[in-house]
Amino acid sequence: MDVTSRREPPRAGLDGPLGGNAASMRATARALARAESAEAAVLVEGISDQIALETLAAGRGRDLDAERIVIVPIGGAHAIGRFLTRLGPPGVGLRLAGLCDLREEEIFRRGLTEAGVGTPRTRTDLAQLGVFVCVDDLEDELIRAVGNPAVEALFEAQGDLRLFRGFQSQPAWRGRDPEAQLWRFLRSSSRRNLRYARLLVEAAVARGTVPQPLDALLASV
Repeated sequence: MDVTSRREPPRAGLDGPLGGNAASMRATARALARAESAEAAVLVEGISDQIALETLAAGRGRDLDAERIVIVPIGGAHAIGRFLTRLGPPGVGLRLAGLCDLREEEIFRRGLTEAGVGTPRTRTDLAQLGVFVCVDDLEDELIRAVGNPAVEALFEAQGDLRLFRGFQSQPAWRGRDPEAQLWRFLRSSSRRNLRYARLLVEAAVARGTVPQPLDALLASV
């Protein structure tokens, strides 16, 4: 059975029954509406990043709404320039921060430069502007932070372990690196990916192993 065909219960909120472009567009529209009364905006590539950061903020006892901080999923790194222009100094003038994957680092750096936010040449320069880079991406950071056994324990608690074992036995993934198997399993369903963004951050907070880019970003705002 294809792992993407598993039925999952509908959930309210960001990780709800819709996935793909529809969910992304709705999440972006909601965030932009909140940005009208915000003081700071955190630009992230997608909904899973938004869920992870909002979950971390809650775990740290922070109320982002009260702090007038909004996390905006921009629908992919290539949209960064448009959102910097709209929300940053050329537009509304909010304080800005951001999170991106390693492979999108150069796109964010170029977008910041073209929007007149700064001229970051190094990752340290990016951090000084409030932009932090996940290596390789959010899921990879969270898997390493929580550890393979604990991720599998979460799968078991959520009723996903049997499905994961079936995924591991598929010819294309049999014998592959366990971290790669976990990563692909999470990414093979958008709803699963969004659900575990929250669960893995909660686990990392409980273990005191929150990935550095997430921790540093939240601290910067």
